[in-house]
Amino acid sequence: METYATALLYAIPFFIVLLMLEILYGHFVKNQKHKVLDTVSSISSGLTNIVKDSLGLGVIIISYPYLLEHLAVTEIKATWLVWVIAFVAIDFAGYWNHRLSHHINFFWNQHVIHHSSEEFNLACALRQSISNLLGYFPLFLIPAALLGVPQEVIAILAPIHLFAQFWYHTQHIGKMGWLEYIIITPSQHRVHHAINPEYIDKNLGQILCVWDHWFGTFQEELKEVPPQYGVLKPAHTWNPILINFQHLWRLILDAWRTKNYWDKIRIWFMRTGWRPEDVKKKYPYEVIQNVYKFKRYVTPASRLLKGYVIFQMVFTLGMLLFMFYNYSEIGFQGLLLFGAYVYLGIFGYTTLMDRKSYAFIIEVVRSLAGIAFIYFTGDWFGINQFLSSGSLVIAVYFLITALGGIYFTFIERNEMESNIAF
Repeated sequence: METYATALLYAIPFFIVLLMLEILYGHFVKNQKHKVLDTVSSISSGLTNIVKDSLGLGVIIISYPYLLEHLAVTEIKATWLVWVIAFVAIDFAGYWNHRLSHHINFFWNQHVIHHSSEEFNLACALRQSISNLLGYFPLFLIPAALLGVPQEVIAILAPIHLFAQFWYHTQHIGKMGWLEYIIITPSQHRVHHAINPEYIDKNLGQILCVWDHWFGTFQEELKEVPPQYGVLKPAHTWNPILINFQHLWRLILDAWRTKNYWDKIRIWFMRTGWRPEDVKKKYPYEVIQNVYKFKRYVTPASRLLKGYVIFQMVFTLGMLLFMFYNYSEIGFQGLLLFGAYVYLGIFGYTTLMDRKSYAFIIEVVRSLAGIAFIYFTGDWFGINQFLSSGSLVIAVYFLITALGGIYFTFIERNEMESNIAF
């Protein structure tokens, strides 16, 4: 996990630079594909994911080293060939894992966050799951284990393979000629994220598009069918933590409410979106019928609020980079507590973005808890070693957070309502 945290220390700034370049390009060509609250929500989702992954939270059903030990029938020496085979094996596994996530109710919950943005840009690539708590991906790597691909090779290539899926989440790159027949391109991935009937569950590949062609899931982007983005059951929130468990909560409710015992069991393994007939009639959900005319999620946001949530996101990112830099010194229990503060922070300011009346409670509570932690320990997870007044800076941040929560929940909200009434 420490190795992964170190990799993120370098990867995160790289992603942020590319993201800023896309935003600046959109601004200068007057074709902006970013909206502040949506982009903040997307980046915040990425922050929750890297906290979970860097702490190794979850249960591994079966590990690749175990499969390698018990299934290998041969051994490939560490030459260029083993790297090629490992890459193809990871990409093949990624395709089927991705396909499973799209087609089975239970597994869709771990992927819905990635599709929840109603925009399509580099930021939405960062919408990654925190609800994938069962680690079963190595099961798709059985071909690699049979061939004896070393676990060290898989460990190196897996994060590279993941990071390489970032760049094609953009609308600023058109079709790419002959590359369209080899790799997943922005055009192909726009199709994948679209909710148009022609595009649903298509282009499931991750790096190579050969699997989509072979297994019948390829769809070209059509000029006459402009992609519309989001999910057919809209999230209606900027809070990435809530989005991660929305679908699971719906499944739990449906399984509880249906009177058919067989439906209580099979709902988890049926095709994504399937619901028992009795609950579907009694408890209907909003489902988009016309993808060109649905109402996208918006909340009132002044320039001051937009600037404030950007400040919250950037500060949270800074604290995370400090966590990765000081990973081993903080210790596992400290990291869990640090991660909890990050989660509570993201939950707080994204709830503020949703303009929920209880947002100030979350903000005040986390601020008081943070200040109390600094008061009793005299530090903020060792930050004073690097900056003599570091804990004071964090304390001031918590004070700003408490005041911000109160201001945007009551004062600004009342002013906006008064202006509307006037």
